[in-house]
Amino acid sequence: MSHSHHSTSALDKMTAVEMRATWSLASIYGLRMLGMFLILPIFAIYASTLSDKPSSLMVGLALGAYGLTQALFQLPFGMASDKFGRKPMIYLGLAIFAIGSMVAALAMNIEGIIIGRALQGAGAVSAVVTALVADLTRDEHRTKAMAAIGGTIGVAFALSLIGGPLLNQWIGVPGIFFMTALLTLAAIAVVKFVVPDPVHSHYHSDASAAPAKLRDVLKHTQLLRLNYGIFALHVAQMAMFVVVPFAINQASDLDVNQHWYIYLPVLLASFVLMVPAIIYAEKQSKIKLVFVAAVATMLLAQLMFAASIDYFWGIVASLTMYFIAFNVLEASLPSIISKVAPAAAKGTAMGVYNTSQSLGIFVGGALGGYLSHTYGFSSVFIFCGVMMFLWLLLAFSMQAPPAVRTKMYTMNAMAEQMAAEDVNVLKDKLAGIAGVIEAVVLPQELTVILKIDKSHDWDGSNLQTQVHQLLRG
Repeated sequence: MSHSHHSTSALDKMTAVEMRATWSLASIYGLRMLGMFLILPIFAIYASTLSDKPSSLMVGLALGAYGLTQALFQLPFGMASDKFGRKPMIYLGLAIFAIGSMVAALAMNIEGIIIGRALQGAGAVSAVVTALVADLTRDEHRTKAMAAIGGTIGVAFALSLIGGPLLNQWIGVPGIFFMTALLTLAAIAVVKFVVPDPVHSHYHSDASAAPAKLRDVLKHTQLLRLNYGIFALHVAQMAMFVVVPFAINQASDLDVNQHWYIYLPVLLASFVLMVPAIIYAEKQSKIKLVFVAAVATMLLAQLMFAASIDYFWGIVASLTMYFIAFNVLEASLPSIISKVAPAAAKGTAMGVYNTSQSLGIFVGGALGGYLSHTYGFSSVFIFCGVMMFLWLLLAFSMQAPPAVRTKMYTMNAMAEQMAAEDVNVLKDKLAGIAGVIEAVVLPQELTVILKIDKSHDWDGSNLQTQVHQLLRG
C-alpha cells in the first residue's frame, strides 16, 4: 500500500491538483448540459414563430434530437479516449458541440435546428470527462469527484429553467445557441490550460465502460429496472417541455420570458423538500422506501398534469410535485447503481445507464410532440403516467439496495506481477474481513475495490489497518 506512511488526515483531503481537476471538469460538464437545457423552457414557443410553422412532432424532435446522437456516440468516445488520449477526444467532442450550436443559431427553419441539436449531442464527451477525472484523482477520492460532476447536471437544469426565459428577452433563441458556441470555445481553452494533464491514462473499471462486461450488465435484472427508470424519467422530462410552455401561455397572461416567475419558486420549494428525503434515505438506509415514494410522487404528478393542464394553478401544483420527484430520483439513481452494480463493472453499468437516459430524452421529445399534436396535451401525460406506473411496479419489486459504501485502495507497483493464485488468495483474505461484502482485486489497474457494510465503523476501526497489512504483505 503506497500511502501507508501518510497519516489518515492527509488521505482525507484532495490535493490541489485533484481539486482543480474536479472543478474544472465539472464546469465543462455542466456547461455542456446548460447548452442542452437552456432552450427547454422557451423553445416550443419560439418554434411556433418560425416561418415554416413546424408541427409539434418537429418541435419535439428538435428538443430531443441530441439524445439520440449522444446515446450513439457516448460509449465509442469513451473507448476512443483510452486509445487516442483524453484531452484530444474532449477537444474533438467540444468542437463538434460548438459547430452544432452554430448550425442551430444560424438555422432558418426547424430542420436546421434539428441538425444542429443532433450535432450538439454527437459531441458526447461525458464518458471521456469521467475517465479523465478517474485519471486525475486517487481512488479514495474518486467517488467525491464523480458526485461533484453529477451534481452539476441538477444545477445546470435548475439554472436553465430560470436563465432560459431571462436570456430569451435579451438575445433570443438564436442568441442562446451563439452564446453556447462561444462558451464551448472557452471550455476548450479551460481543458488546455486549466485541467491538469494526466501522468498516464489507463482504463478504470469504476469509471469507464468495457465491451466485455456489457453482457453481464445487460442481464442484471436489478440494473435493468434502474435503466428503465432513468429512461422513463427523461421521456417524461422532454415530453413535458413540448407541452408545458404552451399550456402556461394559454392558462395565464404570462409571456414566455416570464415563465421563470413560476419555475423559480417551484424549484426552490422542491429543493427544500428534496434534501431531507435524500439525507433520510442515506442516513437511515431507507433508500428503497424514499425511492419508491418518489416514483409514486412522479406518477401522481403526471396524473395531475393530465387532469389540470388547462388551469394555471393546476400547472403550478403539478410542476411542484414533478420537481420534488424529479430531483430525488435524479439524485438517488446514480448512487443506487453504484451500490447495486458489481464492483468491477461499475463504469460499464454507468455507461449503459447514461445511454438509457439519452435514449429517453430522444423518445420523450419525439413522442411528446407526436402525442400532443395528435391527441392533445393531456394524452402526453397519460402516456407518461402509464410509464411511471410500470416503473412503480418495478421499483416496488426491486431488492432494497445494500447499505454499503465503496472504498478503493491503490496497490503498490509490484502488484502487476502478481500470479493469478496470489490474486485469488488476496481476494479471499480481503473478503474474509468482517464488514466486507464484496472484494475485487484488479492488478492491471493496481486497485482494490471493497464494498463495505455501512453499519461497520470503517474509518475509526482496525478494519482499515487489516486491509493495509494485507496489501503490504
